[in-house]
Amino acid sequence: MAAEEGVVRFRDMISPVLSRFPMVERPAFHVHFKRKLAWTIGILLLYFALCNIPLFGLGPGSMDMFGRWRALFAGKRFSLTALGIMPIVDASIVLQLLVGAKIIDLDLTTEEDRAFYQNLQKLLVVVFAAFISMSYVIGFYRPDPNVAKALGVSLNTISLLLFLQIFACGILIYFMDEVVSKWGIGSGVSLFILAGVSQAIVTGLINPEPEAEFGGKPWAIGVIPRLIQIFFMPEKIGLISGEFFSVRFLFESGIIALMTTIAVFFIIVYLESTRIEIPLAHSLARGARGRFPIKLLYASVLPVILVRALQMSIQAFGKFIAPRISTVASSESVSEGIKTVTYTYTSFLGTYEHTIQTNLTTNTVITNTLMPQSGFMYILQPVYSPYDWLPALMHIPHEGWEIALRIFADIFFMVFLGVVFALFWINTTGMGAKDVAEQIHRSGLQIPGFRRTPATLERMLESYIPKITVMGAAILGALCVFANMLGTVGNATGTGLLLAVSIAYSLYQQIASEQMMEMYPFLRRFFGEK
Repeated sequence: MAAEEGVVRFRDMISPVLSRFPMVERPAFHVHFKRKLAWTIGILLLYFALCNIPLFGLGPGSMDMFGRWRALFAGKRFSLTALGIMPIVDASIVLQLLVGAKIIDLDLTTEEDRAFYQNLQKLLVVVFAAFISMSYVIGFYRPDPNVAKALGVSLNTISLLLFLQIFACGILIYFMDEVVSKWGIGSGVSLFILAGVSQAIVTGLINPEPEAEFGGKPWAIGVIPRLIQIFFMPEKIGLISGEFFSVRFLFESGIIALMTTIAVFFIIVYLESTRIEIPLAHSLARGARGRFPIKLLYASVLPVILVRALQMSIQAFGKFIAPRISTVASSESVSEGIKTVTYTYTSFLGTYEHTIQTNLTTNTVITNTLMPQSGFMYILQPVYSPYDWLPALMHIPHEGWEIALRIFADIFFMVFLGVVFALFWINTTGMGAKDVAEQIHRSGLQIPGFRRTPATLERMLESYIPKITVMGAAILGALCVFANMLGTVGNATGTGLLLAVSIAYSLYQQIASEQMMEMYPFLRRFFGEK
């Protein structure tokens, strides 16, 4: 009773705040497929436009918090979409943990509790958008002194402008997600991830621009132009015959990355199509039969996003706090017109290296990176590419036990926490055995040979859904890590590639379903749509 009173008091306190938030209303009528498609394309074009608008007042010494996971979180660095979907993902993580641990006791099968859950998520999105925007401005983004001088304002004012731009666009992305979810096809989060990863893959395939001194050779960025260089102009990039079969050549040429990308594509399509089908029959319409499919990837790929977001939050915290609590050593060198300054931060978190490379001719910053190189945060850092674990490719050598421990930690995060988040996800989104059993019962269907009761359906589904959810999440987590270890085209990461393929497959199915419902309107009534 005390717990229930606590929940009521919490709702009474928070409800007036939640009621003031703007929201995208669900359509009170059936939205035709063409209109849904128009909304989806329109939001996608707006997203790409925002990606190409740089932040006003951003200085040259700024760093990107997401680094190599940028495409995964659906945003472009140093643009208005700097936050991407991170506030939405963080809000989902916190709410799932609170609801799953019964700290907030909600019955998400009821309309009232589900509405409260969604409103609470909206509040958390605002909180996280403000917090991450502030973290950017304080720890990663630098105001441009030239802009401050031109406007006659202080650097703090430019920092405030940066904060307002990042925060406002972060909230706009949330509402864009709502528009797609309620008026379009699929979800905005999935659409933005697909757009970002697809752009990275296309660029990694066809970009002919040279990558400066990559592996000591002037390779093209795109895999296809790089392969053309190898077969038709080997002397131009300094290749010798003995290198063609070396481990370094296979990875640096992009051959392994291309093979990995193709393999992951087909594996995900196969996993998406793998399912168990439970036979169903209508209790009144004799002869009317169907099947309820339980896919191997039952929880979809969203738990993978949640795990990666948690890992990135840990790494962002380390990058933010390390320079403030560490002892510092520095070194400086100049080579071929490029000045390299390295700051080494040492603390209980481990050793971080902050490298700034500046072109002395143009006085522009080429690279500005802050990465853990040893210690606790290094071990917790995800494996991004083969350059993180293959001794022949590593720029900074590490002990074998450090590499092994880092790989083990990444697999543990992706597999174990992926399973935990997947179970939370199905239980908080109406995909659990109890919720599905009630939906089947309300539709008038039953399992042939069993009594037509929700409890019977629940027992049957309980023997399948949790086990398949655990198996699918574990397979996805392991596949993400191994794809990262081998590398992917365009540095889209194994996680990004996996998400893009799965989202594209799901989007194709949703489009086919929408078209089917347009052709046969009675199907909308069967699935509960007006």
